[in-house]
This record gives sequence, structure tokens and C-alpha cells, in this order.
Amino acid sequence: MITVIGVSLMPVAIRWAAGGAGSEDFGDPMNLLLAFLTILIIVVIYRFLPGFFGRVAILLGLVLGTLVAIPFGMTNFERISDAAVFQLTTPFYFGVPTFAVGAIISMFIVMLVIMTETTADILAIGQVIDKPADRATVTNGLRADMLSTAVASIFNGFSVSAFAQNVGLVAITGIKSRFVVAAGGVILVVLGLFPIMGAFVALVPLPVLGGAGLALFGTVAASGIRTLSKVDFDGNANLVIVALALGMGIIPIAVPDLYDEFPEWFVVIFDSGITAAAITAVLLNWVFNIVGRKHETEGPIFAEAPAQASITDEDEDRLTQPHRRKDPENSTDPGDRSHRTAT
Repeated sequence: MITVIGVSLMPVAIRWAAGGAGSEDFGDPMNLLLAFLTILIIVVIYRFLPGFFGRVAILLGLVLGTLVAIPFGMTNFERISDAAVFQLTTPFYFGVPTFAVGAIISMFIVMLVIMTETTADILAIGQVIDKPADRATVTNGLRADMLSTAVASIFNGFSVSAFAQNVGLVAITGIKSRFVVAAGGVILVVLGLFPIMGAFVALVPLPVLGGAGLALFGTVAASGIRTLSKVDFDGNANLVIVALALGMGIIPIAVPDLYDEFPEWFVVIFDSGITAAAITAVLLNWVFNIVGRKHETEGPIFAEAPAQASITDEDEDRLTQPHRRKDPENSTDPGDRSHRTAT
């Protein structure tokens, strides 16, 4: 799941680096050059400025990349002049809530998808900080996510979901304190109350975000690969589970319009590579390791070569009976000794 999260986010970073999907200058070499310079800045900071500067390398990459973009006219300062200094959000600005069965069912499916992705993010964070998430941790995380969604709807916001980008941020900075996360939340609240401050943050060009995003999302995928290296793939179906989960997770990334002709509820679920991979992994784990498991160990589903041969205790006794004509250990015949060694 961690690997799929990182791979799923890669196209987002690439589109940012190209200038943003649908932009007039999408794919302009200047955009890609700016993204590359941002990556280069981050790498140089990591290499030559360890310690504190290494921990804020992403932030410095965003700031310095934005400064580089200013002389080339790739930043938009109009947002600052248009933004209000202070503003409060009006609750239920678009009207009082209405309840329709179709909308409720649709949102129910959407929230299940969001909860699946949030669960994957929580598990990923647990692996990154070397504190694997247990059932209570996942449950509390989902409760916080859903409570935030309920509050966001009052203030005209969308459903709240955990951003996998933050998994990469934790992995690449090494900062694991919850107090830092809480401080970040306070900063976001301030930015929401003072739109002019949010406008300054919005000055960062998309190509700069793309360069930083490639580093962040790549770190998430690398963390997943590191976790997979600890999995035991011998004598079980783990290889099949991982292979098919990765395959289902890659489908929406490789062919985004594959499910266009499917029902809307199906598209909502499987159009997310993270959700598709999660559902596949859970179902296959249930089939192979819960319902279909008959023995302590099972034969491999796929194998590169036949398993090594072995002999039973009865075979060993039979081969060492005294009625044999000669003892291979004391025999002068090289063939006998080689036979014994092979046996």
C-alpha cells in the first residue's frame, strides 16, 4: 500500500512540474527546467548542509525555487492584491443542508474510499516512524478524519482526507513529533483567517511544487519498497498478493480512462489506485491466509525453480542399515563417497 501511494502520486508531481494540467504552457521546457532546479537545490542542501538545514530542505527548495522563478515572470502577484486581510467563513453559505437518498449513497461510497486511503496513510506513517500502527491508532485516526469532515461541511468545505504527501514529508525530514504537526495545524488555521497570508503561500509556481513533489512522493514509494523487503515471500502467497495489489493499483495510473464505461459507483471506488490496491490486498489476504489456509506453510504459487529435495527419517534409517554391502564413508570407491554426499 505504501508503495502504491508513492507511485499514485508521481503523475501529480509530474503534471505540476510541466506547469499544471490544462495550462497553456503545459510541458514548456522552462517549467521543467524550474522543476529540475528545485530538485537540484534540495539535493545540494541534503548533501552539503546536514542537520537543521537538511530537515527543512523541502521548504528551502520551495522558497529558493520561487525566488528563481520571479525574474522569469513565473509567479502571479495578483493574488496578493485581490486577497482580503482578514475574513471569516460564513457557515452554510450555500444554504441549509438537504438530504437526498442518492446523494447519501454516493457520499457513503466516497467516504469509504477516503477512509481506505486514510488507513493506508496511517499505516505508512507508522512504518516511516518505526512505530507500526495498531487497531486503536487506525481507529482514532479515522475518527479524527471523519470529525474534521463533519466540521468542514459546516464551513462549506469538502470532505477531509489525509494527504499522502505528508507521509513523504515525514520520511524525508525525519521530524516525527506530533507537536510539530499540531503547530502546522495552527498555521493552517491562521492562513485560513488571513487570506492575504495564504496568497503569499500561493505564490509558489506549480513547477517548483512539482520538483519538490517528485522528491516527496519518491520517498513514499521508496519507503514502501523498504517495507516490502522485510516481507517473507517463501512458502506462502505473499508474492501473489503483492503482485496483484500493485497491478490493480497501477491500472488507474497507467490508463486513466479504462473505467469510463463502467457504472459510476464502480469508477468512484476503482478509479483510485490506492483504494483498488487496498481492496485487492485485503480480499486476497482473506482468500489465501484466512479462508483458504490449511497448513502452517503452503507451497509457493510461483517459483523460479523446483524446491530443494529432502528425505524423511525413515529414508535415513533405511540408507544407514548394516545390511548394506559396504559403508560409503569407509569405501575407497569415489563413487560411493560421492553418492553419500549427494544423498
